[in-house]
Amino acid sequence: MLPLFEAYLTCLERLHADLRSVLEGVPQEGLDWVPPGPEMNSLAVLAAHVTGSERYWVGEIAGGDPAHRDRPAEFRTEKVDGTALLAGLEASLAHSRATLKQLTMADLETRRLAGDRGEITVAWALFHSLQHIATHLGQMQMTRQMWEQK
Repeated sequence: MLPLFEAYLTCLERLHADLRSVLEGVPQEGLDWVPPGPEMNSLAVLAAHVTGSERYWVGEIAGGDPAHRDRPAEFRTEKVDGTALLAGLEASLAHSRATLKQLTMADLETRRLAGDRGEITVAWALFHSLQHIATHLGQMQMTRQMWEQK
């Protein structure tokens, strides 16, 4: 794997380690709990969304492997236990590892259609994925803290 993609993978693996630590040990009630307020999401929803978004941006957009994603379903996730959520995250990370091994520096400039975002580069998709995961990780950390303090 090229050094740039190794560095990317290191960042991605650190984010996944933090995602795992947020989800581990949370009972089902806590995974499905939604903080009060408009447009808030449960830990389960956020974990499903991160899984879907990573598989889409890294696997499909950067790697060209269709994800067959059902994004709206991610936001209806409930009654999915922590083991299944963690397995989904691990599967998406494994797919990202395989994708990153195949990418070249020239691939970063490749332009791909990304839904309503229009045409973007593979580089943009990769960096967007890291940013997106980090944002939702922060939400998950706050949600767990709120759950534990309620």
